[in-house]
Amino acid sequence: MKKKFKIFFSIFFVSLIISCTSENETIPNKSKKFINTAIPKQAEFGGKLILASIGEPSNLIPALATDSASHEVADFLYTSPLKYDKEYNIVPLAAKQYEILEHGCLFRFTLKENIYWHDGKKLTADDVTFTYKLMTNPKTPTPYAADYLTIKEYKQTGKYSFEVRYDKPYARAIITWMLPILPKHVLENEDITKTKYARQPIGAGPFKLKEWHSGSRLVLEANEQYFEGRPYLDKLIYRIIPDVTTIFLEAKAGKVDFLGLTTQQYLLQTKGKEWEDNWKKYQYIASGYTYIGYNLKHPFFKDKNVRQALAYATDRDAVIKGALLGLGTKTIGPYKPNTWVYNDKIIPYSYNEKKALELFAKAGWIKNKQGILEKDGKPFSFTILVNQGNKERENVLLVLQQYWKKLGIEIKIRTVEWATFINEFVLKGQYDAVILAWNILEDPDIYDVWHSSAIKPNGLNFVHFKNDEVDRLLEKGRETTDRTERKKYYDRLQEILHEEQPYLFLYVPYSLPMVQKRFQGIDPAISGITHNMEKWWLPNFLQ
Repeated sequence: MKKKFKIFFSIFFVSLIISCTSENETIPNKSKKFINTAIPKQAEFGGKLILASIGEPSNLIPALATDSASHEVADFLYTSPLKYDKEYNIVPLAAKQYEILEHGCLFRFTLKENIYWHDGKKLTADDVTFTYKLMTNPKTPTPYAADYLTIKEYKQTGKYSFEVRYDKPYARAIITWMLPILPKHVLENEDITKTKYARQPIGAGPFKLKEWHSGSRLVLEANEQYFEGRPYLDKLIYRIIPDVTTIFLEAKAGKVDFLGLTTQQYLLQTKGKEWEDNWKKYQYIASGYTYIGYNLKHPFFKDKNVRQALAYATDRDAVIKGALLGLGTKTIGPYKPNTWVYNDKIIPYSYNEKKALELFAKAGWIKNKQGILEKDGKPFSFTILVNQGNKERENVLLVLQQYWKKLGIEIKIRTVEWATFINEFVLKGQYDAVILAWNILEDPDIYDVWHSSAIKPNGLNFVHFKNDEVDRLLEKGRETTDRTERKKYYDRLQEILHEEQPYLFLYVPYSLPMVQKRFQGIDPAISGITHNMEKWWLPNFLQ
């Protein structure tokens, strides 16, 4: 699976705390013959992998999708000129070769000539040209247009070649060509916002969509003509199961092969010989962070003092211990700790009830006789939305509910089905506050989330954060390729976000995937275990 390159909402990362079985319960041994039978040295074709998702894809045209459920599936269906390898190096994919010339102002690409769309048509530079025009069309409701809009000149130079010129070096220029190529012959006469191909996609990736039963499952089948070689597995089956407890029970019953464990499942509920014989568990820091986003149009959250007060009112250690059983790390901003871009000079907000109350008082919120924070006779009471089936986030809110109640704050928790949560509430700004996660990209550019131009319909700056200095820093950060210079901009950006607190930045969790042991070819790397899923395989005797 290609490494994801876009910023998108994550349904969940991994550690979702629940309690559904005792730690001594075991699963039936589904593969005794696996234990005693030699695995072939050569990969074999056939078999299927059953995955589970608590959210259903909203749109399988990647240019329009903003959620992880959609992108996870779409990554198997489409291709792009370039991709990340397992160590996050940028390497050719659909491109046969590429050149970066004139100090990063000119890019030249030549595509491979053996790439076919799922309907048998050849993929050519015409498709890249169509994708470029679609992404730069102001009528296309995409949050990813900015990378294409920085191009000064696009020129198709042959049936399988094109070049792009920039006014000046642009840090994300290379990332632009990791975006999916869309099929001209399929979409050029379609209304992109209403097309049937959002649910019946035609791509050129390693798998193609065979079936989509709403609310139940998606079935992907191997693309026999895939230019990098047919995947070993015949099918990937995504089961839509909107509850992590149920997903775990289905895995236990042998009906799911690959899942992300909750912390309790990882630490307590998957112990014992039966689990160890049949499953392989992995642990690594996730590429994403969890946060509470405030609607800055809401009267409570317009005041920076209130947002800072909530930061002081939050015991992140208690959140990580209570909701993740310790399997996570605190973060002060939108980057992964211990990476070059993370600003480790920023002093985190400590848990300090006294300081929190002082800031609330500064904003006009005073405790009444009943111990409730009140301003102009109105109590400090608001609702936080959480997506259905995400027990980790629900438990985060329960911890916060407990701590914030001490200060006289009432938070109500409302659970909403994933697609409705994103499309009807988050992207339309119909909420007080939300708990969500963003994936963390290898490139530190976060223009699409924090620049004021992203405050628009379907835009990712849904909290309506606007800061002129942040806009300038984001613009400068993507205009230079010098890491030292970029770090200055992003360090200052983190300082402003830390001061303004448009998000309550909480933590980066651990990824805790678990896979049935009968699957071969899994290659753990810096990027995780899914980077080469098209190379996973099953021995014939276990199919």
